[in-house]
Amino acid sequence: MSVSQDQIEEARAAMPLAFRAPLPVRLRRAGTWALFLGLFAYCLWAFNFSPARIWEGILRLGNVLAFMFPPYVWKSWTEFSDVAKGLGETLSMAFLGTLLGAIFAFPLSFLGAKNVNRLNFLRLSTRRGYDFIRAFETLILALIFIRAFGLGPLPGILAIAVSEIGTFAKLFSEAIENTSEKPIEGIKSAGGSRFQQIRFGLLPQVNPVILSVLLYNFESNVRSGTILGIVGAGGIGFLLSDRIAAYRWDEAWSIIFLIIAMVYVIDYLSGVIRKRIIGNWEGAK
Repeated sequence: MSVSQDQIEEARAAMPLAFRAPLPVRLRRAGTWALFLGLFAYCLWAFNFSPARIWEGILRLGNVLAFMFPPYVWKSWTEFSDVAKGLGETLSMAFLGTLLGAIFAFPLSFLGAKNVNRLNFLRLSTRRGYDFIRAFETLILALIFIRAFGLGPLPGILAIAVSEIGTFAKLFSEAIENTSEKPIEGIKSAGGSRFQQIRFGLLPQVNPVILSVLLYNFESNVRSGTILGIVGAGGIGFLLSDRIAAYRWDEAWSIIFLIIAMVYVIDYLSGVIRKRIIGNWEGAK
């Protein structure tokens, strides 16, 4: 069935709102776009985002990259040992910070889960505590802990751990709330205690999610550990900052390459662990 142009015009005249948004809606859309474009233009002007400056920066970046090649090759273990120690410290900072954060966040997550903690005041207060902890960036925490504990990996470990407490507690509590009540009700009907309901009915459902979150955040914390080292929290970031400050660009590039390789290896191993362990959990269901 074909519709003629005359019929379309008649329908448009009879029901104009079906073919065009009302005037207030069109004005709001135009105002929103004008505000967005105005803010975008202001940011470009305020930050001196000019083509000449961008071109000059690209030329300087080319000079820096030219100094990085060929990459530096360490010729003895004595020369490479500091770099290996820095990589080990960064990896240890990420591992210990992630582990400590998970240990403290795990019990707190039950206080923030609606299906476990029925006390609204306590649950909401706990959730606001998650938000308060997550409001502090890891780098800010590292600077605070460096002032308190001095230079070295310890401030980096504490910064990662405190930051992850808020993140893990929030993600774990949401995973707990999204579990099914049927296994818990089955254990309860069989006479199981509240602890047994959580241990055998709830935890098997959230364990794969918890493990996945832990592995992902561990990968992220390895990269964060590099940044924390630049501000004095030890690790490979401290060596990288030192090489850049000394204009030893070829060695800095080699260190960057080692960091990238370490992240790739951790990502691969995390994928293997996810596939084997989480896959087994899903198969058990």
